Amino acid sequence: MKHIEKKHRIGLLVPSSNSTQEPEFVQMLPESVSLHVARLSLSRIDADSTVRIVTELEKESRKLADAAVDIVVLAATAPSTRLGKGYDAQLIRRMEEASGRPATTAATAMLDAFATLRVRRVALAGAWSEATNKWVAAFLESHGIEVLSQLAMGVVSNNEVGRLHPDTAFEHGRKVDRKDADAVVLACGNWWTASIVEALERTVGKPVLTTNNMTLWHALKKIGVREGVAGFGRLLRDLPELPAPLPAQAA
Repeated sequence: MKHIEKKHRIGLLVPSSNSTQEPEFVQMLPESVSLHVARLSLSRIDADSTVRIVTELEKESRKLADAAVDIVVLAATAPSTRLGKGYDAQLIRRMEEASGRPATTAATAMLDAFATLRVRRVALAGAWSEATNKWVAAFLESHGIEVLSQLAMGVVSNNEVGRLHPDTAFEHGRKVDRKDADAVVLACGNWWTASIVEALERTVGKPVLTTNNMTLWHALKKIGVREGVAGFGRLLRDLPELPAPLPAQAA
């Protein structure tokens, strides 16, 4: 068997009950990138659990640093949007200070993906509860993103989310779409979405952005990977550049 050199390493922090992100990330990664995982305790997608999960952030980030990863990634949308605007930046600082590595979150990746693709209006579907959908929508709206429609499956047990068939993501993405939405967003990293993104993009005629494809895209761009991966939607296929940073404010 041919040895494939791994030039880059992504360190992934996943909720402990997540059974989807590891196989989806491995499936979507360019051949030159390897995946290394640590886990944060969470069994339910609810208000309290999505705050408690980050109490382990520093400890698990340091463990990933032991593997000499190039970046630490919290690919969890609900936890990284939970406390509103600016919360994702706080989490990034904590991961970077603990690990000594660059870091990102699903929330940060989502905002940068929208900026890169000039997405201003979205249709948002989630596997979780309506309450979770609403706080994710509020986070987006605080950044000037208009959420035109929302649809939630209402599954609170994260283990049960991981058992949902990918067809549920396709159907909810199709139902939530609106003609004037710039993109369909399928939120929740434990929802199987990778296999249906291409078909859904053809159906709705616009980008389909998922927790996992946005977060992986963001991590790849942050560590300088330029190899696009076909089969998982235009974001990973085209691998567009990150948006230029805003100019510093004058003192």
